[in-house]
Amino acid sequence: MGDEEKAIVTTARGQMVVASGVDGLLGQIRAAWRAKSLIQRVQTLLPVDPSSACQRLFNAAVHDLREKIITAGLDIATEAAAAHGLPTVKKNEDVLDGYSPTNVLDLAYWMGLVGRPEWKRLKRAYDIRRDLEHEDDEYEAEIEDCVYIFRACIEIVLSKDPIQLPRVADVKDFVEAPAAVTLAPDLLRDYERAPDARQKEIMQFLVNLALDAGKPDIVRQNAVQALRSLDPFTRNTVKIGLAETFQDRTKRNPLTLVQAKVASAGGFLPYLKQRQTEAFFQEFLERLRRIGFDFRSHQQHSDVLDDLEDIGGLIASPAEPRRGIVLWLTLCFLGEPGGYGWYGRNRKMFYSDVAAPRITRMLKAAGPVIRDDLAFAKEDNRVKAALSDAHIARRYDFLLDVVDPSG
Repeated sequence: MGDEEKAIVTTARGQMVVASGVDGLLGQIRAAWRAKSLIQRVQTLLPVDPSSACQRLFNAAVHDLREKIITAGLDIATEAAAAHGLPTVKKNEDVLDGYSPTNVLDLAYWMGLVGRPEWKRLKRAYDIRRDLEHEDDEYEAEIEDCVYIFRACIEIVLSKDPIQLPRVADVKDFVEAPAAVTLAPDLLRDYERAPDARQKEIMQFLVNLALDAGKPDIVRQNAVQALRSLDPFTRNTVKIGLAETFQDRTKRNPLTLVQAKVASAGGFLPYLKQRQTEAFFQEFLERLRRIGFDFRSHQQHSDVLDDLEDIGGLIASPAEPRRGIVLWLTLCFLGEPGGYGWYGRNRKMFYSDVAAPRITRMLKAAGPVIRDDLAFAKEDNRVKAALSDAHIARRYDFLLDVVDPSG
């Protein structure tokens, strides 16, 4: 086959690639890259030399990932490289100049810049790109090859803005404000995509701040609120690590109320040692008993029940103390028959108005988990006596519906 004929075949193949619509994907590339001559060169090459166009596009994606790694943070890159056996990263040039394409893909994955399915697609695109680089007369880029490389490189890399991983300093600015604040939605989104090391660094900072008695109350409260906001976006592996660090801090000492609130806000209370959390909730049950469930103690009910909600409510409690807590809540909610006294002669029953909505909220949050505990409470002699009153019996039925609406 002569050179002229080869040129015609190549052009025809290129036209078929263009007809497949891959050139339309170029419009998805973000503006910062579209303006570069490399992308313009890809567009020019595509109709006449699709293999070279694919190689250049892949090279652009790898270069973009190098820059995104630096933007995300050299500290995270250094830690990820060391943890997963990749070449050492000490300075930006190690990534920008010294890393091979496959190492760049691996580092981007371990840093959390691309997900596992995306990483696999890019690795496959790299395999195709290497085949194209060494193609000869017997192998040229097929339409499927071009489509795969274009879609992978553009959809996963070149169309996406760099991820600005949040730093401790970003969160510090929020929580140290002189007023109650909430974390911005974009910070939460960036935090969700941050690798474990960065998530733990931020959470550990907030834990330390929330436990620092020397800090202003508003700052400690903001730290706890920030922990609550970040909890849904924090991976379980990070929470386990936080629990281990927290455990080293408390050692064998009993949990304090402040420590339990912080651990609950950060979502790692369930990962603490069972005997420690059980002892804490048992002591909390004793506190409830000392206050009493009688409606005459209503002035003390708000603080103690708010504390119970702040430490995770009934779901956070181990089974043994939880049964006693549910019994106390049941007795407090049911109250006692009314109809006497100047203020009570028109009331069918007396109960703690302060406690009732808090109890309803906590039982609803626990749901069927405490169904057996509520049934156990019904066997208590004090509950049986209260249920002999029809009005109070209806309050118990209300609790049953709250815990398990399906019946």
